[in-house]
Amino acid sequence: MTETADADALLVDRAKRGDKRAFEMLVVKYQRRIQRLIARMVRDEGLVEDVAQETFIRAYRALPQFRGDSAFYTWLYRIAVNTAKKLLVERRRDPLVSESTLVSQDDGDETSRVESELSDGATPEAVLASKEIAATVNAAIDGLSEDLRQAIVLREIEGLSYEEIADVMNCPIGTVRSRIFRAREAIALRLRPLLGTQVGERW
Repeated sequence: MTETADADALLVDRAKRGDKRAFEMLVVKYQRRIQRLIARMVRDEGLVEDVAQETFIRAYRALPQFRGDSAFYTWLYRIAVNTAKKLLVERRRDPLVSESTLVSQDDGDETSRVESELSDGATPEAVLASKEIAATVNAAIDGLSEDLRQAIVLREIEGLSYEEIADVMNCPIGTVRSRIFRAREAIALRLRPLLGTQVGERW
């Protein structure tokens, strides 16, 4: 068990025994990551906080059923994904939903992080290029189907293993590998004009 998983297990155990402060610590630890994941699914800034709050409420209520078969954060991610999916289904059924619900928005923190990684110590020209690359990657991810977007975000942005993603998305690991491959291919296609890469090369 990793140090993070071990620390989470201790907090979960305390929360199960009625220590609300322990659960609050888990919320603080994962709130930004959960919001970032939800933002990639819902793509409506006004709804992200509500879905995140609902995710943690559901997690707290379901805590007695958490057996520790998977890491706490993969269990929490699964709840977040299911909560966001439920909201999307409900809003698609609602004829009063505005188009803005389905319009993508920039994730400032994530874009800044990508730009920072690409442009540390770079020239102004390289910084400009890195901004264009980051914007292209974000646009490519936003243009993916829901399943492909979830898989690539969990892998490349959240850093989950293939096994953990399979757990979160409730699908076979082979399906996860296929979705990530297809997502990478779609992103690479958008990046080739900028990077001058050839077919088959990673982005």
